Amino acid sequence: MTDWLDQIHWNSDGLVPAIAQDADSGRILMMAWMNREALKLSSEQGHAVYWSRSRNKLWHKGESSGHVQKLHEIRLDCDEDVIVLKVEQVGGIACHTGRESCFYRVLRDGDWHVVEPVIKDPSEIY
Repeated sequence: MTDWLDQIHWNSDGLVPAIAQDADSGRILMMAWMNREALKLSSEQGHAVYWSRSRNKLWHKGESSGHVQKLHEIRLDCDEDVIVLKVEQVGGIACHTGRESCFYRVLRDGDWHVVEPVIKDPSEIY
């Protein structure tokens, strides 16, 4: 039997993009990267673990903020090179800016407009 992790098309850095989606609403919360270990740990532990490219280490979502992502389902796209994590976002904040989603800006008339409020000041989180 083939290891399920071997079926993923990892990029040249050994990473795959992972999109975190709210399991109930379907809203896209964030995008991050996962390496093999992060995806395996996520599957085993039931919460999202990512690979931090800036820190060059595993990043357990919520380890400093408390905003853990409880994992409901892992999906792989048809090209086997993108992961979708269906999650429950504990605390309702996925973004380091203190918002529900990292996708809080909308392009209108050639400019980016902030359309989502800050739920909690990031200085109170980190």
